Amino acid sequence: MKNGKLQIGFIGCGGIANGKHFPALKKFPELCEMVAFCDIIPERAEKAAKEYGTPDAKVYTDYNEMLKDEAIDVVHVLTPNVVHCPAAVASFEAGKHVLSEKPMAESSASARKMLDAWKKSGKKFTIGYQNRFRPEVQVLHEACAAGDLGEIYFAKAHALRRRAVPTWGVFPNKALQGGGPLIDIGTHALDMTLWMMDNYKPVSVTGSVFCKLGHSREAAQSNIWGPWNPDTYEVEDSAFGFIKMENGATVYLESSWALNILNQREAATTLCGTKAGAEMRSPLDQQFKGDTLVFNRDYHGRMTEEHFSPGGEVAYFGGKSMDAGACEAEQWLKSILNDTEPLVKPEQAFVVTQILEGIYRSAASGKEYRFDGEKR
Repeated sequence: MKNGKLQIGFIGCGGIANGKHFPALKKFPELCEMVAFCDIIPERAEKAAKEYGTPDAKVYTDYNEMLKDEAIDVVHVLTPNVVHCPAAVASFEAGKHVLSEKPMAESSASARKMLDAWKKSGKKFTIGYQNRFRPEVQVLHEACAAGDLGEIYFAKAHALRRRAVPTWGVFPNKALQGGGPLIDIGTHALDMTLWMMDNYKPVSVTGSVFCKLGHSREAAQSNIWGPWNPDTYEVEDSAFGFIKMENGATVYLESSWALNILNQREAATTLCGTKAGAEMRSPLDQQFKGDTLVFNRDYHGRMTEEHFSPGGEVAYFGGKSMDAGACEAEQWLKSILNDTEPLVKPEQAFVVTQILEGIYRSAASGKEYRFDGEKR
């Protein structure tokens, strides 16, 4: 550290770096400094260093060279999915704390290597599941932890878009990403759902993966971010999984970038417990007019619904009003400075990767995929 501030280096200076990490960390100049920027496109790293870095911030195109700098305390891995593993492992071996963007990795084998390197390093490790830090998500988790819903035995993890295929970066590139909407946004919904249930013991999964619209020129024209290129579209446009847990609980995961539906629901969950249920709705759910979290239960023989009252902002992390990315950044930095556990634990993120991979494997084989004997 320098002057009591964590020195942060970045591997990857693309969309997620500029859209979430750089602006979020900039809000905490008392906790950190951004001192090194690495990207295979030098202009991106140079631009990031100029906009967010310290006056003497360094720029790299090879992260191995960046990791030789002993002054760097923390590394954020913000690359395509297949680079998460080698970049994180190299960072741990260099003695750095690591935040890797979601998903943990493109495969459970790569995720396992990350876990092993982390445990050997003695450093902090977390995954960028910032949706956990949304106010309504925090409230729902507190309710679940307090037992308000009872035993949660059925849940749905929602990650549905009607036409929202990312047209920037490498999102449709299977070799670099490992998949499409399932691994991109389905991972957020599944992480939230398992966290609410506090259930990380999958037994089996049955999956279906489709590419019905990805190669359609007509479908591509109505995309909200402009037409995607059907000729270079290599991943699924929708995927679904039916997950059975060791204790008998069941989770249904739905994900899409392009699907002929009316009701979009992303980064949301539905929970059914023995005492009550809850539905979380994302900002995409326009038809619900701001009801982002609704509980349902029986009350003196009648079915009831509980909504938040207008103006009742949830106070958390000291009552500050911040976006989820900023809350994620603050909690992560303070977990290092105060030697506490980050909210998103690597072992939890590992199980999410296992399940996503299981859905892909089940879909490819046409059979149920079982997790028998897999380490968690």
